[in-house]
Amino acid sequence: MKTKKHTSSGGVVYKVEDEQLRVILICHHNLKGKLIWCLPKGSIEKGETLPETALREVREETGTHGKILEKIGQIQYWFYSRQEEMKIFKTVHFYLLEYLNGNVCDHDGEVDEARWVPLQKGLDMLTHNSERSILEKAGRYLSARFGRDVDTS
Repeated sequence: MKTKKHTSSGGVVYKVEDEQLRVILICHHNLKGKLIWCLPKGSIEKGETLPETALREVREETGTHGKILEKIGQIQYWFYSRQEEMKIFKTVHFYLLEYLNGNVCDHDGEVDEARWVPLQKGLDMLTHNSERSILEKAGRYLSARFGRDVDTS
């Protein structure tokens, strides 16, 4: 079976609202019709860096703009592409983004919904464990940054 590598980039967008830490999750339906909650991410376009891709994909899929604070980490997984009739080994790089402006209602058509949720609820909603580990890492970083001034549950 043919295989290839693919690299993507995305982000965890956060804000503090009413002393509670909130993050943006997006959802879409997979080919089988199952609702998938995930972090915004997407493919690198020609000439883009990983951070530039993260900023663009966050803007497109969430309708918001953010400022990158740091790289959180990366995940890797295999999946089968029916369209390309091959297995793909995907690496997704994730960045932590501080929300600057925008509205989650302004997301693009690839996304069914973009939603601000409390961090803990986001951990419960995410479909994939690999993305849950990225959000947990972001939560640890933000807990250390804000301390007791912000509710991260």
